[in-house]
Amino acid sequence: MNDKRFSLDTLYDSAYEGIDIKCRPVIGITANHEGMDATLREAYCQQVVRAGGVPIIIPAIDDVEVIRQTLNRIDALILSGGGDHNPLWMNEQPSPRLGNINATRDRAELLITRLAYNRCMPMLGICRGMQTLAIALGGHVTQDIYTAPREDALASHPLIKHSQDADRTEPTHQVEIAQGSTLASIYNTSTLYVNSFHHQAVINTGNHLAASATSVDGIIEAMESCEFKNIIGVQWHPEWLGNDGLPLFQWLTQHAAEYRKAQEVHNRILSVDSHCDTPMFFHQGVNFLKRDQRILVDLHKMREGRLDATTMVCYLPQPWTPDNGAPEARKGKTFSELVHYPINSPREYTDFIFDEIERIVADSHGQVALARTAAEIEKNKAEGRKSIILGIENGLAIENDINNLRHFAERGITYMTLCHNGDNLICDSAKGASINNGVSAYGKDVIREMNRLGIMVDLSHAGEKSFYDALEISSTPIVCSHSNCRSLCDHPRNLTDDQMRRLAEAGGIMQITLYAGFLRQDEKATILDAIKHLEHAIAIMGIDHVGIGTDFDGDGGVPGMADASEVINLTMHLLRRGYSEEDIRKIWGGNWLKLMQEIQKNKI
Repeated sequence: MNDKRFSLDTLYDSAYEGIDIKCRPVIGITANHEGMDATLREAYCQQVVRAGGVPIIIPAIDDVEVIRQTLNRIDALILSGGGDHNPLWMNEQPSPRLGNINATRDRAELLITRLAYNRCMPMLGICRGMQTLAIALGGHVTQDIYTAPREDALASHPLIKHSQDADRTEPTHQVEIAQGSTLASIYNTSTLYVNSFHHQAVINTGNHLAASATSVDGIIEAMESCEFKNIIGVQWHPEWLGNDGLPLFQWLTQHAAEYRKAQEVHNRILSVDSHCDTPMFFHQGVNFLKRDQRILVDLHKMREGRLDATTMVCYLPQPWTPDNGAPEARKGKTFSELVHYPINSPREYTDFIFDEIERIVADSHGQVALARTAAEIEKNKAEGRKSIILGIENGLAIENDINNLRHFAERGITYMTLCHNGDNLICDSAKGASINNGVSAYGKDVIREMNRLGIMVDLSHAGEKSFYDALEISSTPIVCSHSNCRSLCDHPRNLTDDQMRRLAEAGGIMQITLYAGFLRQDEKATILDAIKHLEHAIAIMGIDHVGIGTDFDGDGGVPGMADASEVINLTMHLLRRGYSEEDIRKIWGGNWLKLMQEIQKNKI
């Protein structure tokens, strides 16, 4: 037989011609579950290949570890179409119009959706898949649009037929696309003609998603992330619409490649958050080693966001009393009774916090380690551990006794914020009464001792006079571990352009923070506002003098970067804006660690 189509040698040889060295993103597609079979219409795979991706079919298996390992190996997720969802997931009893349900598929897909969301993985939900997105992320799906109550504003328009009898490739109705939506940018139009095969539909998108297209009868036909993540759900079936459906798959594949690159960048760099206040929640019995909903930084969120190290500070409010740290729900118990520790002073409280952090490390069975140097963080990462760095927020911790600085240096602190929202004996605060006229005589001694001990001098929260004084007094560059730009948000806690220039000239670093009130005066801030502050700081100071200090668990966190699991989302946004890997390395801790190393090396 001479036909080359059936020659094994020709077949094998062709596989090695023109090898594509560019690695295509892998797109996982959830399969239907029918009896003994895991099935999927080939149209999904064909569109993924046309869009430049590699399709992988994911069976409906609800084993958590299997799902985690699956997500480790894909770059984006497609939630495919299929039968109805069990209404019990939404605390509803079944309607007479409910179709076939599939417990195996429901459990597996709701779980993989939530875990993919936690990783900021790009997702595209199609028909049932859009409904899966809604249910998994806090929205609501009606069991049958033809019998469900309708909003008064929509009741005047009769329902159209949403389950068509025409060929799957035939569009049968139009949808109106929301102006400014991601969907509008993909199609560059306000009207789209689509196919449709459903009787269930999303009626409430929840807090994480927003409607981006509707049919003429008001049914939500598409939704997308309102948190600046790469998530879209469509009620129609773009896999059957050929070139008209391809843009959605191209959008997903593009962001899958971006997601993969962000992960690869995080594999090679050290990512460090210079400020979090998670210890403030220790009294609530939080569990750092689990995914605890009460805190924004824990081991699982750090893994999901690819964050290597976080600086946990011991925050001391001012004025301080032993009861300051007690929860509101302490039911008459003192803070000392609640934590079974004799806390009588700021130093004892700070030691208690550091003792608790050391206990967390000991209980982690090698998953978490303390670190004080860049070398230790790098070693921990190489050995699969997350790092916790120690810091103090408010010089009140040393109790006006300069000898306590050496005590905390021996405990491993890397920096101390000289003050908080009130003047102390060291210096004046940005929100204080200027009792010292800047840095006091005692404060000068504190700064010089910090220089000798290799402790970074942190001027976040300090007043302007204190800031300029510290620049003159300190023999090492100073830092601002969590501050923003006053020219973008006029708040006394933020730095003026002149402060930023002087800080950079002195070799210091400013870490952009995620507290909404320091990003926008109306406090409706998002990740895009944080990027604006970062880019303004770069324009004023240069890329070598900036970084990130989130203030997670100290009221820091904005849509798009709400907790440690979303750290990688910032990296994806930076890649999208053209930042190089070296730029991102500097921003995500490279600058901070370099200065920390320099200051520690020069200690006496």
